[in-house]
Formats: sequence, structure tokens, C-alpha cells
Amino acid sequence: MKLYIYEHCPFCVKARMIFGLKNIPVELNVLLNNDEETPVSMVGEKIVPILQKDDSRFMSESMDIVRYVDNLNGEPLLTGPRNSALEAWLRKVNGYVNRLLLPRIARAPFDEFATAQARQYFISKKEAAIGSFTDNLAHSAGLIKNISDDLRALDKLIEQPNAVNGDLSEDDIHLFPLLRSLTLVAGVAYPSRVADYRDNMAKQTQVNLLTSSAL
Repeated sequence: MKLYIYEHCPFCVKARMIFGLKNIPVELNVLLNNDEETPVSMVGEKIVPILQKDDSRFMSESMDIVRYVDNLNGEPLLTGPRNSALEAWLRKVNGYVNRLLLPRIARAPFDEFATAQARQYFISKKEAAIGSFTDNLAHSAGLIKNISDDLRALDKLIEQPNAVNGDLSEDDIHLFPLLRSLTLVAGVAYPSRVADYRDNMAKQTQVNLLTSSAL
């Protein structure tokens, strides 16, 4: 199978996670961020991730891919309970975290930005959504305090370092990509259980953290 992704994309991380958790080989293909033609030819719109299955058919939507791969052998891993408090935490944080992440993603050495045109495509699209990256970076201190405070609240929700609710569930698929993205942000304070969970999930899923590019 082949998975078409952007390296920075949290939805792509969701799809990558299930392959790592189940030790299923997959060929990763990073598309340029300004390549509209390739994804449109596959699934009719510019979207990632896109899975090319063994029968050569294409599938999009990260959670559809996760569920498809998880059930391939009839022995799904993501059978644990969900936690409504964790879902509420994610909604709160996702309300502001892109103001921290997007300006830093734009400066990182991701393969989807291998050309100047691809990087500028991303910048133009995302600044239209959140405003000037320079202005958002100027407000980093307050946003970093906010996320550090919220991570202290998250610490109380983590039951085990190998599964947020004690057993692997779709909550893990939603939580780890955000924690991985936050490793791009220098100065964030991680409580011990959050850090242990983040690091352990990176190993379990075989998805790299982004600490070396932190800003």
C-alpha cells in the first residue's frame, strides 16, 4: 500500500499511526504542497492523506483510512473506551493552537516545501485563515503559556503511556498528532505523563517527533 501525505499534516499522522501500531508496511509519498493535480486525479479534490490500497483503488479521509487498516486482519487494535473529557480538551486547544503551529510549520524543512513555490502556497493559504504569521509569532509567549496550562490539565487525563485511556482507542489517534505538532514549538512545558505518553506513542507508531525543527 502507498500513503500520500504531507509531513506536517496531523491528519496524515493519524493515518501513519495505524500502520506503525500494527507493523504493516506502507510506502510514504510526500506531495508538494502546491501540487493540486495529483490528489485531484486520485480522489477529486486537493486533500491528504490518500491511501492507495493493494487493489490500486484510492481512499481519503484520515479516520476512514485508520478504520480500514485497523480491520484488515479482523483483529482491530483500537477497541478501548473513549473519554468525553479528552474530546473536550482537544476542542478547546484546537481553537487556538494553529496560531502557534502554522507559522512554525511554514519555516520547517518539510519535503512538501521542497520548492519555494510550494512553501509560498502554504503561507498564502494559511495566512488567509489566521492572519500574518509575523503577527502570530509575536504573540507566542501568551499562546505558549496557554498551551502549557492546558497540558497540565491533560496530564490528569492520561492513564498509561502506551494508551491515553488505558487501552488503545481512537482517542490516541486524535491526541498524538497534536502533541507531535507541538514539538515544533520551543518553550512549551510538558508535564511528565504528557511527555512520557508523547515519546512512547512516537516509538509505538514509528512517527518521528519534530523537536529538531523547534522554533
